Amino acid sequence: MLVVAKIITLLVAMLHCYFLWLEMFAWTTKAKKVFRNFPSDLFEPTKSMAANQGLYNGFLAAGLLWSLTISSPEWTVNIALFFLACVFIAGVYGAISVSKKIFYLQGLPALLGIIVWSTLKFGL
Repeated sequence: MLVVAKIITLLVAMLHCYFLWLEMFAWTTKAKKVFRNFPSDLFEPTKSMAANQGLYNGFLAAGLLWSLTISSPEWTVNIALFFLACVFIAGVYGAISVSKKIFYLQGLPALLGIIVWSTLKFGL
């Protein structure tokens, strides 16, 4: 079960690395194909805003990756749960404010990670 928890955490971190890249470095190119519902004339004017979002996604990815490098099992679980909870909350907020698709892409994988880590921590 520990391996599954770490794999899910790694996958969520990799998703956020992708979001970082997309929002910070490919906002006016590749992001136009990903965010088809976003008006194409707004990509250039919102480039710095998207880069800021990408930076936050990078912080989430860094925290998740950090949780996988800690030698203390208790701290690994605690830090992974904290950052997965942050991702889950962002996914819920994104679903409410932007698109339900955000919950499935961002919130659901984080929730799965929270369930697996919580099972390990609390024996649920």
